[in-house]
Amino acid sequence: MKLTIEGIKNTAEWEAKGYSLPKFDRAAVEAATKANPFWIHFGAGNIFRAFQANVVQELLNKGVLDRGLVVAEGYDYEIIEKMYRPHDNIGALVTLKSNGSVEKTVVGSIMEALAADSENEKDWARLCEIFRSPSLQMVTFTITEKGYLLRNAAGVSMPGVEDDFAAGPVLPKSYIGKVVTLLHERYVNGELPIAMVSMDNCSHNGDKLYAAVNEFAKEWENRGVCKPGFLDYVNNASKVSFPWTMIDKITPRPDAKIEKILADDGIEQLEPVITSKKTYVAPFVNAEECQYLVIEDNFPNGRPELEKAGLYFTDRATVDKVEKMKVCTCLNPLHTFLAVSGCLLGYTLIADEMKDPDLLRLVKRLGYEEGLPVVVDPGIIKPRDFIDEVVNIRIPNPFMPDTPQRIACDTSQKLSIRFGETIKGYLARPELSLSNLKVIPLVFALWLRYLTGIGDDGKPFELSPDPLLEDCKKYVPGDIDSLLRRKEIFGVDLFEAGLADTVKAYFAKLNKGNGAVREVLKSL
Repeated sequence: MKLTIEGIKNTAEWEAKGYSLPKFDRAAVEAATKANPFWIHFGAGNIFRAFQANVVQELLNKGVLDRGLVVAEGYDYEIIEKMYRPHDNIGALVTLKSNGSVEKTVVGSIMEALAADSENEKDWARLCEIFRSPSLQMVTFTITEKGYLLRNAAGVSMPGVEDDFAAGPVLPKSYIGKVVTLLHERYVNGELPIAMVSMDNCSHNGDKLYAAVNEFAKEWENRGVCKPGFLDYVNNASKVSFPWTMIDKITPRPDAKIEKILADDGIEQLEPVITSKKTYVAPFVNAEECQYLVIEDNFPNGRPELEKAGLYFTDRATVDKVEKMKVCTCLNPLHTFLAVSGCLLGYTLIADEMKDPDLLRLVKRLGYEEGLPVVVDPGIIKPRDFIDEVVNIRIPNPFMPDTPQRIACDTSQKLSIRFGETIKGYLARPELSLSNLKVIPLVFALWLRYLTGIGDDGKPFELSPDPLLEDCKKYVPGDIDSLLRRKEIFGVDLFEAGLADTVKAYFAKLNKGNGAVREVLKSL
């Protein structure tokens, strides 16, 4: 059994071992896709293979679509060369259920996989051809938030950007330079309409993509290195759109336990590849069962009926409400509470924390009692249902190898959004009382206690990376008042908000020796 076109032809053998297979005529779909591509995706990583590719397969199986996907990788070309092509762009998706079972799918919806490398003449020529195609409706991205940066935090241009600014749309080196060069190709071949859709897990992602593309277009027009009018094209919403989206699905690194399940079924050549850029890829992906993709419905060249596979299409305001619901209340704050408390208590798996009655009780209180009163219901997803799924299915999933140590990374950058927005919501509504907030100030106190680097057992532990780690550590335990006033960390001045004394009281109790953290958790 091999994950190749030839290898999956013995359908009876695969199905006997519990695999769902592509149910469409691959040769016909491939021919139709190459002749009239409708969707190209940049970013050939796990989230794409587990989510977007599987959605398209579902719609191909139902007969809703008659064409498949094209994927391009603009950062780590070895993913295409060493993983996609040897397997004919076919992979296995193992969905990890919270009840301990797995669902196995052979995904074959990707019809072309290309290196977005301007020095690769064949692949680059094909990318240009795709962008010239009137049939192309959407260009989507999962290239991480960093992928849209033209400069680093110090203001220094990212590699290749200045060269690309100067050269114009010719043999680009930077990731965004490649994308904008291809968009320029679409412009000079009839000003064809297109939706440029970031599906990365960051707030207002469409704006981040637009800002990068627009800056390139401005530079090129100012320097006279592109066809005049390109900047107007980029800014003409009837031609080029940059919708917002909210994506939510956890796809951890391919797991050895999952590899063994597939190998025991008889699948060959499952060995992962670690590329020279340290990307870890395998012929399979493992992912949680829950998934959400909410998309602003703004597609100048039309779009496929992806709602028939459970995706949501709505207006920009609703996308924003769903984003805030997830990030400020229903998921991310619960993760941060579990992260800092888990590090202090010595946990190494988030799922195990949900078996701890003290932590489970406080997670529920944080979400249902403290967060829900200020959530704006987006209408398309009920906040209470979302929390129900998070608390009962997603976080307790024993298959999801997420650690409190990973989630504790960059906590100083997360508190203002994950908790500060809720505090502001209470302050803005006279019928709500800040005195009802018990777990949110506890999270702040737990984070201060975490910064000491000493666990509840009295033993030191390694603090997770955080850009403000050294800055914040110097306040603890001596001068926490100064830290609690920093609005850029907490979203509000906790003294002005009236919560500082509560945080300080918790912090004092948390520092009363070994076992003090557990005692405070029990006391609530």
